[in-house]
Parts: sequence; structure tokens; C-alpha cells
Amino acid sequence: MKKNLTLATSYFLLSSVITWWFIRQGALLYLSPQKMLLSCSIAGAKWSLQILAALFFLQEKKWFFIRQIGFTCFVGSCLLLPYCLLRQWRIQPNSFVSSLIVAVLVMIFMYYKAVSKTGISKKWFWAWIGCLAIAVLSQIFIVF
Repeated sequence: MKKNLTLATSYFLLSSVITWWFIRQGALLYLSPQKMLLSCSIAGAKWSLQILAALFFLQEKKWFFIRQIGFTCFVGSCLLLPYCLLRQWRIQPNSFVSSLIVAVLVMIFMYYKAVSKTGISKKWFWAWIGCLAIAVLSQIFIVF
């Protein structure tokens, strides 16, 4: 349990830092600092709901599952790094949205694998897809 908790915490913390950096690099797309914070909060809320649900409903599998989805989140965030680095080096990539699309597609695949590896109902995957859809729509209609 301790290893799973430590890894999950590390994955989610690093993901948060990378995601915030990605949002900061795309600052020209946001109308205000509050919109940037809202964007990051929406992304975090999607994962927080999954963690809370796992803590309440998965009993002995919860820490393994949380570690798995933490890794999924981390990989998705790492896929945003090329955009961040290009912006940091003053290169103006037009890849903000395409970076997000690639990250989301990879996370969908990895989340499905995490559900399968953990041996829990595919309803977890579909619940996450629902959270993801709400998050994407919130980003489009509230943030932008």
C-alpha cells in the first residue's frame, strides 16, 4: 500500500506541475489568470473524482488502481512537454490543441488498461469517459 500511495502521490504532483506549465505556456489563449486557474482546476477535478470514488468503493484494490491512474495522468501530462519546451525556447508551435488531443487519446487507452489490470468493472472506464467529456465541454464553453 505504501509504495502505491507514494507513487500515486508523486505521479499526480508531477502531473499537476506539468499541466500548470502547459497552461502557462498557452497563456495567450486564456482571457485572464482566473481562466488559467479554472482550466487547471477542471483538469484536477476529473482526477479527484476518480480518486475519491476509488477510495470509497474499491476496498483492497484502491491503492493499486489509484497508482495506475496516477501513472496514466502522468504520461498524459508528459505528452504536453514538447509544446512547453518549444514555447520555452521561443519557438511558436501551433500545437496547443493537438498536444491536448494526443494526451487525451493516450490517457483514454491507458485508463482502459488500468481498469483491466485492476480487474474492476468497465463501468469505471465509462465513468471516467463521462468525467472527461464534462471536463472537455467545460473547458470549451466556460474557459475559452
